[in-house]
Amino acid sequence: MPTVELSLGTIAYEDTGTGPTVLLLHGLVQSATVWREVAADLAADHRVIAPTLPYGGHTVPLRSDADFSPRTAALLIGEFADALGLPDDTVFVENDAGRLQQLAAERPDRVGRMVIAGCEAFDNYPPKSGGTMMAAAANLPGGLYALALALTPRPLRRIPGTGFAVMTAKSVPHELTDGWLEPLRSDRAVRADLVKYLRATRRTEMLEAAGRLADFRGRALVVWGRQDRMMPPEHGRRLAELIPGAELLELDDCGTLIPIDQPKALAEAVRSFASR
Repeated sequence: MPTVELSLGTIAYEDTGTGPTVLLLHGLVQSATVWREVAADLAADHRVIAPTLPYGGHTVPLRSDADFSPRTAALLIGEFADALGLPDDTVFVENDAGRLQQLAAERPDRVGRMVIAGCEAFDNYPPKSGGTMMAAAANLPGGLYALALALTPRPLRRIPGTGFAVMTAKSVPHELTDGWLEPLRSDRAVRADLVKYLRATRRTEMLEAAGRLADFRGRALVVWGRQDRMMPPEHGRRLAELIPGAELLELDDCGTLIPIDQPKALAEAVRSFASR
C-alpha cells in the first residue's frame, strides 16, 4: 500500500483503477476497507483513492507532536489531495464523519464536487448514538483501550443498538471490524491520536461548517439511509436544501454505513454524479 508524508505524519492509501478521480473518506475506528465493495465497483472506470485516516483504525501513528483535531483532520484531507496532485474535478465522497463539510467550508477551492453520505451534521455532533460513548471513553485514563477490549468478542459487536450494530441496517463483516479494532488494542500511539481528536471536538463546529455551506459553489450530492439510527435522515434533507443545487438520494434498507449496507447503489450514485 502506498504512503504519503504530510505535515502531521504518514498516511497510507489505496489507489486503484483509471479514469476520473474519486476520493473515498471513512469515519472513526474504520479504515479504507469499509469502501472495499464500492471501490472495486468504481475502479472499473474511475481512479479510486481510499486513504486510511488517523481515526483509530490506522496502523502508522501520527507524529507525537501532531496537533490533531477534527479541524486539522479536515485540513489534512485537503493536504492529502494536494500532495497527490488530485485534479480540481475530483469527487470527494465521505461517509460517517463530517470532515468534508469542514474542508468545503474552509477550502472551497479544493473541493469542487462532493458526496456527503450519511455523515455527522448540524447539532448531531458527536453523534448522540455511539459518538458520545467514545468521547466519554477518551476522557478517562485507558478508556479507549478498555472500549476496544470490550468489543473484542465478536458477538458483542452485534448487540442491537450498540457498537457497530447501530450503524448498519444489516451487519458489518467481522473480518472488517477485527482489522479496525486491532490498532486500538495493540498500539498506544494510535490510541493517543484518537484521544487527541476526540478531546479537541467542539460541539458547535458542524453547525459552523453548515453555516458556510450555503456559499458552496461546487456541485454536491447528499446520500442518506432511510433507516439511519445514528445520523438523522432529516439532516440529509436539510443539507440538500442548504447547499445550492445539491441533489438528494435516500436509500432503503440502509443505515449510517452506506458502503456496507448499499455498496452497489452508492457506487452507482457516485458514478452517475461524476459523469454529469
